Amino acid sequence: MSDPTTVQTTVASEQPAPPAVPETKPVLEASNDTPQEASATETKETPKADIVEETSAIEVTPPSNMLATKATPAAVEGDKKQPIVTSTPVTTAADTSGEDKEPQNALTERFTRAEWDALKKFRTELPDIFAESYPDKADAKTSPITFWGASIDPQNPKADARVSVILMKFLRARNLNPAAAREMLVNTLRWRESFNVESVLKEEFPEDVFGGMGKISGLDKEKRPVVYVNSCHLYSSPPLNLVPVTSYNIYGGNSDLKAVFSDVQRFIRWRVALQERSILLLDFNEVDQMVQIHDYAGVSMSSRDANSKAAASEASNIFSSHYPETLYRKFFVNVPTLLSWIFWAFKAIIPSATMAKMSMVGTGESALRKALLPYIDSDELPKRYGGDAEGF
Repeated sequence: MSDPTTVQTTVASEQPAPPAVPETKPVLEASNDTPQEASATETKETPKADIVEETSAIEVTPPSNMLATKATPAAVEGDKKQPIVTSTPVTTAADTSGEDKEPQNALTERFTRAEWDALKKFRTELPDIFAESYPDKADAKTSPITFWGASIDPQNPKADARVSVILMKFLRARNLNPAAAREMLVNTLRWRESFNVESVLKEEFPEDVFGGMGKISGLDKEKRPVVYVNSCHLYSSPPLNLVPVTSYNIYGGNSDLKAVFSDVQRFIRWRVALQERSILLLDFNEVDQMVQIHDYAGVSMSSRDANSKAAASEASNIFSSHYPETLYRKFFVNVPTLLSWIFWAFKAIIPSATMAKMSMVGTGESALRKALLPYIDSDELPKRYGGDAEGF
C-alpha cells in the first residue's frame, strides 16, 4: 500500500486563513499472513485410511519443494543411476504469524488455508512429539532427525519446505486433525527406531530369491520417478496408502514363491528396504508420490499359503501406518479372472477415494497401452507393458 497522503492547508491571498483541516491518518491495508493458497487446484483431503502403497490389491479377507534438493540414489538394479529430479528454486511467503518468512516450494504453494492452520499447530508440537518418540534420548526435544531424506529440526521445522510437505502427509492422512496426526507420527518414529530402518537399507538380500521381485527405473510424464516395485504381497487387502513414482509389482517375478515367503521377517525387511529406496527418489519439492503397477501374470489362488498371508498382513499394516500419502495411482494388470472378481466384490467396502486411485487392467498389449501410456511415456514404459523401453 502506498504511503498515506498528507493533507495540506492553503492560505488564500489577502484573506483570512480558513480553519485548519485535520491531518488524515493513514489507513493500514489488511495483510494476508497466511501462505498463498493454490488458486487453481485445491488439495483434496485424504480419508483417514490412505491407500497402502506397496501391498497387493487382492485379499480374500476385507481390508483394515533458495533450492533444496537431495542426491538421487542408485537404481535398485545394476548400479544404474536414476534420472535426477530437478527441483525449482523455492520462494518465500509470510507465515501465518506475520513475523517472518519461510521457504515455499511447488508443493507447499498448493496448501489450503485450513492445511496451513493445521500445519502451524502440528509444528509447535514437534519437540514433544520427538520426546515422546525417543524417551531414552535426553536431548530429543532439540535434536534434528533425518526422515525420508530430509532433516527435521523440532526447534525450527519451517526452515525447510520439504519438512512441511512431509508433515502434511500425516495431517492429510488424519483429516487435518493435529492430535491424530501426532499419534500417527509418534508411532511411525517409534517403529522406524525399533525396526532399524537404516540398517535394513544396508542389508543384502539373496538375488536368487528377490532379484526379480522389485524394480525402480525411469520417470513418468510429470517427472516423477518411476518405481517398478515387485513387492509380491500376494492377495493382500486392497492398499490403503497414496504415491507418484511408478511401481511395478510382478507377482510372478519368482516362480518359487515359497522361497520368497519362507522367512516372513526377511521378506518384510526386503520390502521395507525397497520402499525406503523408492521414498528417497522423491524430492518433496515437486514430487512426493509414486505410481504402482501390480502384475499378477502367472499367479493363481493356489500360490497363497500361511506365510504369504502373514507377510501380506504385516506389510499392509506397515505401509498403511507408516507411509501415509505416498501413492498416486495403482494399476492391477494381468489379474486372473477369479481374482478380478474377488477385487470387485470388495468394491462396496472400499472407500470411494481409495477406489478412485485404483485401476483394474486386462491382459494384452492394447489394454495395457490404453491404461498406462496416459501416465508414462512409451520410451519410459517397458515393452512388456506396451511401451518401447527395454525395462527389465
